[in-house]
Amino acid sequence: MPPIVSIVGRSESGKTTLMEKLIRELKSRGYRVATIKHAQEITFDEPGKDSWRHIQAGSEATALSSPDKVVLIKPVAPELALGELGRFFGEDYDIILAEGFKASDVPKIEAHRREVGPPLKAVKKLVAIVTDEPLETKTRQFSFDDVKSLADLLEEGFIRPEREHISLYVNHIPVPLSAFPREIISNMLVAMASSLKEVGEIRSLEIFLRRESKPG
Repeated sequence: MPPIVSIVGRSESGKTTLMEKLIRELKSRGYRVATIKHAQEITFDEPGKDSWRHIQAGSEATALSSPDKVVLIKPVAPELALGELGRFFGEDYDIILAEGFKASDVPKIEAHRREVGPPLKAVKKLVAIVTDEPLETKTRQFSFDDVKSLADLLEEGFIRPEREHISLYVNHIPVPLSAFPREIISNMLVAMASSLKEVGEIRSLEIFLRRESKPG
């Protein structure tokens, strides 16, 4: 799965503006960016609408498709973790930027403005703070105008190391792979696919396996 980095901070701290600047900067460098926004409520799937009726009838998921966009609606309980949400995007992105999710276990960048209060406390995996005032912290600090340097941090620390990667999920749970098994699995899959007819240059490869549970 692509690396996920979350932008956190207090309300009105500039999280969305910072996200917009980072997206534009990373896109200008040729990277594919996906985003996730945490919200307390999603209202577009309203009672009486066709999508709502599909879900009420028992559909596990439904999609709204128009000429220029697709919206996926999938009821969940309990709320999905950020890593599980990232899987909905698939693998064809260089990075996923999330807004919110301060309790998640992914790396985070905090947006801080002096007028909205002190920085957040006890944020796990905080890799940088974007601030409008100097702070007494060992965490790397950036100004809101220095988006290029912040994008450099994401590029060097998260995007480039994962430009070539393989992901393994067993029963929907990600399985960490060290370098040796990752190389073995990658070489084996590429060799198998390359031996098939009408297979050209392999830039990405997807395999899905579902097995029925054995009785007893």
